[in-house]
This record gives sequence, structure tokens and C-alpha cells, in this order.
Amino acid sequence: MNQESLFVIGFALGLIGVPALWALAGLLRVEVEDGEAILVTRFGKLQATLQTPGWHWLPDRVLPWVHCRRVSLRRDFRTIPGVVINDSRGTTVIVDVWLELQVKDPAKAAFAVDDWDRALRNLVSHAVTSILGNRKFEEILCDRSELGRLLQRDIEAETQRWGIHIDPVFVQRVSLLPSVTQQILDTISARLERAKADIEEDGRQKVALHEAETSAQTATLMARAKGQYPAAVGRALERLRTQPEVLAAYEELYELNQLRPHRLMTFRGFKDGEIRAVDAAMLAPAGDTTVAPLPTGEAKSNGHPHSGNT
Repeated sequence: MNQESLFVIGFALGLIGVPALWALAGLLRVEVEDGEAILVTRFGKLQATLQTPGWHWLPDRVLPWVHCRRVSLRRDFRTIPGVVINDSRGTTVIVDVWLELQVKDPAKAAFAVDDWDRALRNLVSHAVTSILGNRKFEEILCDRSELGRLLQRDIEAETQRWGIHIDPVFVQRVSLLPSVTQQILDTISARLERAKADIEEDGRQKVALHEAETSAQTATLMARAKGQYPAAVGRALERLRTQPEVLAAYEELYELNQLRPHRLMTFRGFKDGEIRAVDAAMLAPAGDTTVAPLPTGEAKSNGHPHSGNT
């Protein structure tokens, strides 16, 4: 064989051998990614746990009794919906629980429990029933963070046996059956109506009390004012006594006012044979408050703001 033939044969063997060697290397190694572990078992027994990211040579991997099982070590979460419980008063409550978890021991997670995901859901449902069943619906609504911590402490011991760490746990959603919700809404509506009626009644009582107090104060002030009237009249008369003419005119007007208080004007002082008082009264034009001058009579005001006596 010449040199060219040997080169061609070598090139062909290289094209075939390199992929074959790469495939053989893939059969004899395992690749561990970041955030996962690989459990190596031989004849069903755990032989090694590979957690360091990179290539790990495993020459007997091709043998049928050797198996590699991948377990994720990344943080994950679960939502457990529709956990039905009865609170301390027998009200049916539906609770959704959210929790965050991470596999700390892959060997325990793989072999300590058959299906830790399903076991975890059953465990959380039992813990929710035992812890939340002792509380009222209002407490479940108000203390969800504290209840989440209680749930975490309750399931922590069991999940540690499975190599799983739980942190945190939240009571995500709390709901009621439609019929129970309607009953609660009716109860709240009735309480609101009662509170409204109480407020209105309290307002009416306060208004009535305020009116009574105002009436009492008004009566007291009116009595004081009426008591001041005679004193004011007395002081006015004392001042009038210093002016005898004015006092005499006032007494004359007061006397005329007492004679006919219902009349607007009174006429007197006419002699026999002169015009009568009735005729003199008829001389004043309608709507005119002034009195026409009479021959010998005199017109006097009777003390009324809009009338006079004569």
C-alpha cells in the first residue's frame, strides 16, 4: 500500500473512531449539573451520592445492575389547595396552603419515603385540620402568619426524616362554602341594620335632650328678662319725675290707653254743640295715620307705635 492509501484509511478510521470514543466516554461517565445530585445504586443498594457539578467517571455504568437517579436540590414550592376543615364553631372553611421546600438529603428523599410529594400533601392536610380546627373563622383570617409558623413547626420533624427542609409556610387563601358565605353576609347585614338603628335612636335622644336643655335655658333667660322689665320701668319713671311736664303727658297717655286699648284713636275735649268725637274720628282719611286739625278739640297719641289717642 502506498502512502496515500494509508492516509485515506487513517482518516476514515479517525472519522469513525472519534465519535465512537465520545460515545464510549458518555457511557462511562455521568454529568452532574449545578443544583442537583445523582444517586448511584448497585443491585438496588446506594453506593455513592454525587453532588459536585461536573463530569464523574463511572466505568461500570453500562452494567445492567448499576442505576443513576437524579434528585433536584433546588428550592421549590408546593401549593396544596382545597383543604376542608371545620372551625371551633362548626363552620366549614376551605384553606389553601403554600409552602417552600428544598431537598437537603437526597438519599433520604429517595429512599426514606416512597413518594415524599404525596406524603407531604397528606401531612400538611392533617396538620391544617388539627391546628386550624381549634380556632374560630375570624382568628384564621387574622392570624394567618402565626398559623403558618405553627404549621411549619408541626410538620418539620416529619419532613426532616425525609431529608426535606420546609421554610416558609403560608395560609394562602381562606374561603367558605357559598351557603355559609350567604349566611355570614346576612348576619353582617343584620348587625349593620341594628347598629344603624342604635345610632339613629341615640341621635334622637341627644337631639331631644339638647332641645330640652335649650328650652330650659330659654325659659330661664326669659324669666330673667321679664324680671328686668319692672326694674327698667321703675328707672324710667324715676328719670321722668325729674321732668314733671313729660311725666304728666305720659300719665295722660297711659290713662287714655287704659280707656279704650282696642281703639287706634280716641277723641275728647269737644264742648256741647261742637262736632262729636265719633264725627271727628270719621274725618281722618282711610290709610292716613295723621289727624286733621279740629276747631277746638285736640288729638293725642294713645302710646301705640302706629296709633294715637286724642
